[in-house]
Amino acid sequence: MGAFVEIIEKVLGNRADADWAGRLRDANIDYLELSQWDAQKNRLRKETLGGRVMAVALERGESLRDGDVLDWDEKQRCAVVCRIRLCPVMAVDLSGLAAFGEEDAVSCAVKLGHALGNQHWPAVVKKGVVYVPMTADEKVMSAVMDTHAIAGVTYAFLSGESVYEALSGEEARLLFGGAESPLSGHEHHHGHHHS
Repeated sequence: MGAFVEIIEKVLGNRADADWAGRLRDANIDYLELSQWDAQKNRLRKETLGGRVMAVALERGESLRDGDVLDWDEKQRCAVVCRIRLCPVMAVDLSGLAAFGEEDAVSCAVKLGHALGNQHWPAVVKKGVVYVPMTADEKVMSAVMDTHAIAGVTYAFLSGESVYEALSGEEARLLFGGAESPLSGHEHHHGHHHS
C-alpha cells in the first residue's frame, strides 16, 4: 500500500486574504514546497514537509501561488499551505556606467546584453539594475560575468524573495515565471491517469 494520496482540485483561498490570515494565525501549518517551475504546472504530485502526499489537479490554465491554502481542517485547526521557493537572482548593477561618456556607457551595456543573450538568460531591467534568474550554478554565472568583465558593471547574488518585492507582477512573471522559457514547451503530452 502506497501512502494515501490527497487530491487537490481547488485552492481554498490564500493566506494573504484577510479571512484566511486570521484563521491561520494560530493554526498548525504544513507546507507544500514547490520550486517556481513546479508551481507553473496545473498537475503535480508532491509530498508536504509533514509527509502528506498531495496530487494537485487544477483546471487548465490555473497554477498555484505562494500562500495558497490547499487543505483546512477546522476541528484540528490544521492547514496545508503552498510555499513557492523563488530561485536566487543575479543583480547586475549598471550605475557605474554613469561615470563614463555616453558612447562608452552604451558600448558596455551592449556588451553586457550580448554576454547575457549568448547564455539565453532571461533578464529584467529596473532602475539601472539588470536582474537575471539563476538558471545556472553561481560559479558558472560568475565565470561568465568575469570572462566578459565589463568596466563599470558589478554584480551580486540576491534571494529571489528580496528581488520579488521590487518588481511589478509582469516583471516577476518574466523573471520567475519560466512560462516563457524553452523548458515548458514540451509539457503538453500528459499520460493517462489511472485512479
